[in-house]
Amino acid sequence: QVQLVESGGGLVEVGGSRRLSCAASGLTSSLYAMGWFRKAPGKEREFVAAIRWSSGRISYRDSVKGRFTISKGNANNMVYLEMNSLKPEDTAVYYCAGRPDWVIALSTPTDYPYWGQGTQVTVSS
Repeated sequence: QVQLVESGGGLVEVGGSRRLSCAASGLTSSLYAMGWFRKAPGKEREFVAAIRWSSGRISYRDSVKGRFTISKGNANNMVYLEMNSLKPEDTAVYYCAGRPDWVIALSTPTDYPYWGQGTQVTVSS
């Protein structure tokens, strides 16, 4: 089992930046990939970014490309989401997710068995 805890959410102005962190504990050596998702009120949970540990391969949803950066710590126990040029539509609860084995894509919630509790990011206009 893997436990995930997000931090770093809060209130930020339009155009501002925020860095989210996700700390993993438990069987972190079993992790194959980590991802970030978000859920805004009235919307489905949506993919934001993902990173595969061994290859370092990264993917983003189109609307955050060039603004958000996912990265990992040296060990398999931290993943970060650096968010720049924030927009009101980025307002959501952001979730960290983990997957223990290979999958062809990492862009749907069902690809991940491990989830954090979420951290709220509110972008004020």
